[in-house]
Amino acid sequence: MKKSQFYILLLGVAACASCESRFGTAMQANQDPVSGQITISDKGKPVLRYNYKTVCEKDAFDTLAANRYIVAPNDTFMANPSIYAVPRSNYIHPLYGPGGEVLTRDWSKDHPHHRGIYWAWPEVNFGSKRGDLHALQIVFARPTGKIELQNGPVFAQIEAENLWMWEDREPIVREVAVIRAYRSTAQGRIIDLAFRFVALKDSITIARRETSLYGGLNVRMQTPKLQEISVFSDSSNVVPRRAWSDLSGLFAGADTTSGLMVLQHKQNPDYPGQWVQYPELSWCQPTFPATGTRYNLVRGKPLILRYRLFIHAGIKPDRNLPSKLWDAFNSEVTLQPTFTFPESEPTK
Repeated sequence: MKKSQFYILLLGVAACASCESRFGTAMQANQDPVSGQITISDKGKPVLRYNYKTVCEKDAFDTLAANRYIVAPNDTFMANPSIYAVPRSNYIHPLYGPGGEVLTRDWSKDHPHHRGIYWAWPEVNFGSKRGDLHALQIVFARPTGKIELQNGPVFAQIEAENLWMWEDREPIVREVAVIRAYRSTAQGRIIDLAFRFVALKDSITIARRETSLYGGLNVRMQTPKLQEISVFSDSSNVVPRRAWSDLSGLFAGADTTSGLMVLQHKQNPDYPGQWVQYPELSWCQPTFPATGTRYNLVRGKPLILRYRLFIHAGIKPDRNLPSKLWDAFNSEVTLQPTFTFPESEPTK
């Protein structure tokens, strides 16, 4: 399959020179000079916002009143959520649906550390110590200011560097995130995510909560009416072995149903990651690493994870569409996000 055929099939756009004259720079990534946050837009309409700079509750897009409250005593983890309602950065929110509806959720009352779409682990071990990048305790992802933006007729892209700061003082991991959003078509919108993590110190491991629950690419959605969550992973003897999820429903502000599909890339370590879902939180994620394990981040040996998001109108698509989307995402002709920031380049 040629690259142009790939776009005709999935995006309805030929990836060729004629696109420039027809569509111009329809897809744009722009950084707000005041807030430092980056918005990707499609012909002037917002697609997503990447909160690169630190966001405090008062500056949040959809701050809810009284986030800091005490929940029922039987909720042991969230017995006092006020300690989790702390400033954060390095996440996607809002993510918009086909009709401009907001799909993701930030600063929720039940789990104020949940922040749209974010890549983080609840168990980050540094030597004998443990931090929680997911719940914003001890270790935090902080922007270095190193970003690169691309605009064009087919996609807009953000490449951004963050450092995982232990106790907000000592850098232990260099992270580079690539967010590439494609132009919307009648089928929907594709957004590709690629992450590279490189250890800066020795003895660093990451794991899911209790090594069996949540952690990895976290996805917290607004709660829609008529919510439906579905997950799919082929058995180990199937070739190709596909894996995807879908969460759909009628989101606030929309006239019709819409949804978000997440597809895993077969080159991710421990593929396919186990699906973990919490329907009461409108949460469904592909986890990493495998159950019962801790992934060792080693100096000079980057961890690379890739995912594809597909935003669609209507209810959950039948199996034919996600199969084609997965095949295209995992094909050799897919235009892969590339990391331009060298692994060894010192951060300034």
